Amino acid sequence: MNSGGCDHLSAFKEEKGIEPFRIIFSYFISCCSRESRKRKALALQCHTCRQMSPRLHSCLHCVFFGCFGAKHIHQHAKSKNHELSMDLTYGAILCRVCSDYVYDREIEELFRTQQRKSALLLGMLNPFSPWEPSEMEVELLHQNPKRRKIDGNSTIGLRGLINLGNTCFMNCIVQALTHTPLLRDYFLSDQHKCQMTQESQQCLVCEMSRLFQEFYSGVRTPHTPYRLLHLVWTHARHLAGYEQQDAHEFLIAALDVIHQHCKASRNKEDADGNTAQVCDCIIDRIFTGGLQSDVTCQECNILYTFRLEMSPRLSTPSGISPWISAPRKTTLHLVSWSDPCATDSHTLISAVFSNGLDRFEEATSLTYCLRRFTRPEHLGSTAKIKCSKCHNYQESTKQLTMKKLPLVACFHLKRFEHSTGYHKKISTYVSFPEELDMTPFMSASRDNNNGYSHQVIQEAASGLTSENKYSLYAVVNHRGTADTGHYTCFIRQHKSHWFRCEDHLITKASLDYEVLKSEGYLLFYHKQILDYE
Repeated sequence: MNSGGCDHLSAFKEEKGIEPFRIIFSYFISCCSRESRKRKALALQCHTCRQMSPRLHSCLHCVFFGCFGAKHIHQHAKSKNHELSMDLTYGAILCRVCSDYVYDREIEELFRTQQRKSALLLGMLNPFSPWEPSEMEVELLHQNPKRRKIDGNSTIGLRGLINLGNTCFMNCIVQALTHTPLLRDYFLSDQHKCQMTQESQQCLVCEMSRLFQEFYSGVRTPHTPYRLLHLVWTHARHLAGYEQQDAHEFLIAALDVIHQHCKASRNKEDADGNTAQVCDCIIDRIFTGGLQSDVTCQECNILYTFRLEMSPRLSTPSGISPWISAPRKTTLHLVSWSDPCATDSHTLISAVFSNGLDRFEEATSLTYCLRRFTRPEHLGSTAKIKCSKCHNYQESTKQLTMKKLPLVACFHLKRFEHSTGYHKKISTYVSFPEELDMTPFMSASRDNNNGYSHQVIQEAASGLTSENKYSLYAVVNHRGTADTGHYTCFIRQHKSHWFRCEDHLITKASLDYEVLKSEGYLLFYHKQILDYE
């Protein structure tokens, strides 16, 4: 988003004023009556594909609605030489020439005024409340008149963590979480409201909020996370003690406790019009994903589609389930956590490489693992389904695809094999990209042919674009054996600066020669383009 506006928008306003913006705001964004909302619902569809896209844009030069995701608004703007369009959800102005959203204070004020007017006419309270600093905040501003400027070379956010005795596993996960962009924005904007008012000192979310303040305060001396360690021991008893723990297990435990301490719910309507409560806490909003399971009868090719049930739900973070098998020793591990107010599956998607990986030379990349997981699997004669069309038990194929992508995906490479009296560290090198496109693994990319021989993942799908692309921002590594070792991590600062974090030591790192060449244990990716519901 360009905050300075652009010459093309200024020229448009000089020629036509702000009346076109007011009309679009009034009739298509902030409707004031039930009838106008009905008209809006009927009219808001792409004029090219006739679909009701969630990111519809309106051309400001003519009467044309186009999809942003399928680039129909871009194609129209290029063919007609129309420079400006408006997002019909949030009122943002898109300039084709500048290839960016542009900001204008006058248009922003018009948008806010129209929203307040719409809210009042609908009998709603004012949805916007201006921020006013408290007396304590005013005093702090007076005491600290200097402002620290953050630029591309700024080191704010980089801070080492003292090892409190085999706590390198915790330090690495804390570094990864504090550099998760959406978590950072959430905590630094003071959005957490503690629900443990009587004993706020026991709230892990409050401690995470303080931790973010420590990291982004500009202080360079290493921080001692003793309070965080104590709270983790309190809420996750299986991690208590000074023994070496697993970083992945700590990640799941931390997310589960944070989820329990900042629960929030909202009503969500499904495709059938049924309303149910779903969890709306920050952890679910960032890490929630979903799978689709398509089962095809081999006799008549009828397709049965299921939403993957994460059963059993976890009541304690020590359990990990379920395991979903895929062909040839490659599995995808889905971790869920309990939430009594939700009906949807809450999943942290992580890819797991089994102990047989090193026997298959080609299976040494993250994308290969995902391709194997989303490939159709023949269930065989021992797992027949009763087909409603054939009225008989038939053999079938099953294909798992990504129905909903999380904003942050964590891929877990299973490096440790534990069996009775046997422990092994798997050190097979698995390549992973800086940018990951999940489009080929989406449910919408699945071929419409239901036969087993044609039931494959398509490499491209109409309507799916770079919105499914992810960027790597953190990598946790383990060196040593299955019984002992040390955790380190790489984190990305700003857009292109990488650093190696080893407890209290932080050094610069090279993306090509260090990060992407590392062994890899936990890989953190975040979406490049965010979808807001």
